[in-house]
Amino acid sequence: MEIRDPIHGAIEISPEFNKIIDSSAYQRLRAIKQLGFSEFSFPGATHNRYLHSIGVSYLAGQVFESIFKNFKFSSSSVRKRLKSAVTLGALLHDIGHGPLSHTTEEVMPQLKLLNIKAYDNRRNVNDNLDRQANHEDYSIKFITDSSLTPIIKECYNDIDPIHIACLIDKSLVCPDDFFIEQGIDFRTLLSQMVSSELDVDRMDYLERDAYYCGTSYGKVDLHWLIANLTMYVADGEAHLALNRKALYTFDDFLLSRHHMHLMVYFHHKSIIYEEILYRYLTSEDNSFYLPSHIEEYVKYNDYLLFQHLQNSQNEWAKRISERRPYQVLFELHSTKSNDRIESMKSVLDESGIVNILSGSFTRLSKYHMPSELEKSVPIYVVDPYDLNAKASSIEESTEIFQKYEELRLIERLYVEPEKYQEAQSLILEKKL
Repeated sequence: MEIRDPIHGAIEISPEFNKIIDSSAYQRLRAIKQLGFSEFSFPGATHNRYLHSIGVSYLAGQVFESIFKNFKFSSSSVRKRLKSAVTLGALLHDIGHGPLSHTTEEVMPQLKLLNIKAYDNRRNVNDNLDRQANHEDYSIKFITDSSLTPIIKECYNDIDPIHIACLIDKSLVCPDDFFIEQGIDFRTLLSQMVSSELDVDRMDYLERDAYYCGTSYGKVDLHWLIANLTMYVADGEAHLALNRKALYTFDDFLLSRHHMHLMVYFHHKSIIYEEILYRYLTSEDNSFYLPSHIEEYVKYNDYLLFQHLQNSQNEWAKRISERRPYQVLFELHSTKSNDRIESMKSVLDESGIVNILSGSFTRLSKYHMPSELEKSVPIYVVDPYDLNAKASSIEESTEIFQKYEELRLIERLYVEPEKYQEAQSLILEKKL
C-alpha cells in the first residue's frame, strides 16, 4: 500500500502496518485536527493527526536508517524488530489525543478510572491516581489494553505492546532485554527519536503545520539534519547524537519551532476560542465529558464536540458554534508579566464589562527547565572529523540556549465585540 503525503511524498505502508492504521482506534485520528482552532486563523490548517502520525512514523524510519547505516546488528531480525518498534512508537504517540485541542483534557476522568495496568511498574514516578488523566495516559491505554493491543500482537509477534509504550513513556520499566543488542541498551536512543528536543514528531509537525498554514516559519533543512543524526554510547547506553557540522541546522530547527509558537500556535483567534471552550467545559452546565472506557473513547472526536456545542444553550458554547469570539482589546509581547494589562482588566471589571485575560508563554527549549528524566538522557554533539574529541551535551555545544534564555510572554485582553468601543473608550479615558 502507498500513501500520498504532500509533505514527504509517497510513503510505503506494509500489510502489517496497514492493519494497525485501519483499526478503529487509529482511524479516529482522521477526525482530530492537528491544530484545533487554528483553522479559524489559517483556513488551510484543517489537516489531522491521522496523516501527521503517519508522517512521524515515516521520519522515524528515515532517522533509524541514517543512525544505523554503519552499525552491524547481530542479525537482520534484531534490526527489523527495533526499527518496527520505533516506527510503531512514532505512529501511535498521539493516538490518545482528545478532541480539538489540549483544552478537552479538562474533562478527562481521574487516572485511576482508566485502570492502566502498565503503570503498575514505573520508575521515579509517584503518580497520584486521583489526578486527572491526560492524552498520554490514553495513548498508553490504547497501546497496552484495548482492541488495538491484540492487533499489534498479531501483526508483530516479536514485539509486545509494552515495548512500544516504553518508547513513549520513559518512566515505564521494560520487563525484559528487548532493547539490548550486543551489550548496548538502545531504549534511550529510540525513545529520543520519538520524544526529545530533536524528535521526529517536531520534524513532521513543523513542516506540516507551516505547509497547511501557508507560512514559512517552520521550514527547516530536515534532510541535512537527519543525515547528520548518529548515536553516542555512554555507560552501555546509546543516546541520540548530532554531528557538529549540523549544529547550525539544529539552531534553525529550534528557532523555527519557537517562531511557530509565537506566530501560529499562539495566534489571537486560536487562543480566544480555546479560552472560550475552557470556560464552557468548566461551567456548571457543561455536559461534555470524556469517558474512561477506552472503546467508548474511540467515538469522541472533533465532530462530536462541535455537534455537542451546537446543541448547547450555554453562552460560551454558542459563541463557538456561532463564530462569535471575543475581540482583542490589547496585546502585549514581553519577557515578563506587566501591571499595565492587569490595571486595564481591573477597570473593565469595575465597569461591568466582561473580559478575558489570557497569557501565552513559551521558551526556546525545554532544556531551560528539564525534568529529572530529561536531565538523565542528554542529546550529544560529536565531531565526525575528530574521533578523539570528547562528546558534549547539545545545550553546551551551542550558544542559542543562552541567547534565548528568556521566557516569551504574550498577554491579551479580550472583550465582547459588542462592548469593544465602550471598553476602548474607557481605557483611553483612564490613560492606561
